[in-house]
Amino acid sequence: MSEPFAAVDVIATKRDRGRIPDEQLDWVIDAYTRGVVADEQMAALAMAILLNGMAPDELARWTAAMIASGERLDLSSVSRPTTDKHSTGGVGDKITLPLAPLVAACGGAVPQLSGRGLGHTGGTLDKLESIPGWRAQLSNAGVPGPARRRRRRRVRRRGRTGAGRPQALRAPGRDRDRRVDPAHREFDHEQEDR
Repeated sequence: MSEPFAAVDVIATKRDRGRIPDEQLDWVIDAYTRGVVADEQMAALAMAILLNGMAPDELARWTAAMIASGERLDLSSVSRPTTDKHSTGGVGDKITLPLAPLVAACGGAVPQLSGRGLGHTGGTLDKLESIPGWRAQLSNAGVPGPARRRRRRRVRRRGRTGAGRPQALRAPGRDRDRRVDPAHREFDHEQEDR
């Protein structure tokens, strides 16, 4: 199958401080998800973006392409404003665990889908699953209708719930992107040391 664009051209555009056209942004995320764009190429693109930035509309399109790479959770039945607290991980989870109840107490809903295995610290789910009986791995298809309805009621009533992202709700573009993330994170640390 012939691809409409080449990864090296997308990388070169950003390396040369250009704006990546919408069609190429959509393509590069889709092609990366399908395995057409290699991890090394995505790492090079991530580095070019780190060094040269993205225009706000370019970043919005990148984000939309990442979201479109997976299935979305329908929260239309939740009457409260919904939000998410995203974390890159870290020792202690000092913000994630107390923030969701605080936002819920202020009237927001935080149907948080957390991660696991984020380096040596573990993810939020790894920490929560150390509590006996706490289960994180729920899915829309794998949870019987009554349990699914209870989860939605919990978000509507309490304003929050926490669970692991079911496989169906993963954004494959973002999951693959996390593999190259440590490479450019290391670059940030080297820059700070100079």
